[in-house]
Amino acid sequence: MEKTIFEKILDKEIPSYKIYEDEYVYAFLDVFPVTKGHTIVIPKKHFRNILDCDTETAGKIGSVLPKLSNIIKNSFGADGINIFQNNEEFAGQSVFHLHFHIVPRYENKDENFDNLEIICPPQKVSQEEFEEIQNTILKNM
Repeated sequence: MEKTIFEKILDKEIPSYKIYEDEYVYAFLDVFPVTKGHTIVIPKKHFRNILDCDTETAGKIGSVLPKLSNIIKNSFGADGINIFQNNEEFAGQSVFHLHFHIVPRYENKDENFDNLEIICPPQKVSQEEFEEIQNTILKNM
C-alpha cells in the first residue's frame, strides 16, 4: 500500500510546520489553511479513519485536542474553534490517514482569511422516527 502524505510527513520525506509531537500524536500546520492557525492532528500509527481506530489511540488524540485548541485560540486571539474530522470519501475524507482539523474562527474574517461556512440545516423528525433510529442503533451495539 502506498504511503499517504501524512505518513510521508511522519517519515520526514515531506517537510511540515510541526506544532506538537509526542509518542502517539503529531500536529502540524495545514499547508492549505482555511484560517490562520489551521492545524492537522494525526496519530503516528496508521488508521484509515476513526472507524478503524483503537480506543487507546483515540484517547491519546482526545487528550491532545483540547490542549492544542486552547493554545491555537489564545495564540491568535481567535473568537472560536471548529474541530472536525471526515470518514470516507463520501463524507469529505481526501487523505486516508486518520486526522483532525483544528480550525480557529475569527469575527474579523478578512484579516484572518476565514471564509469557512458550515451549513447544517435542521430536520424535522417525528417521535416515531426518533424511536426507530434509536432502536436501530441500540440493537447494533
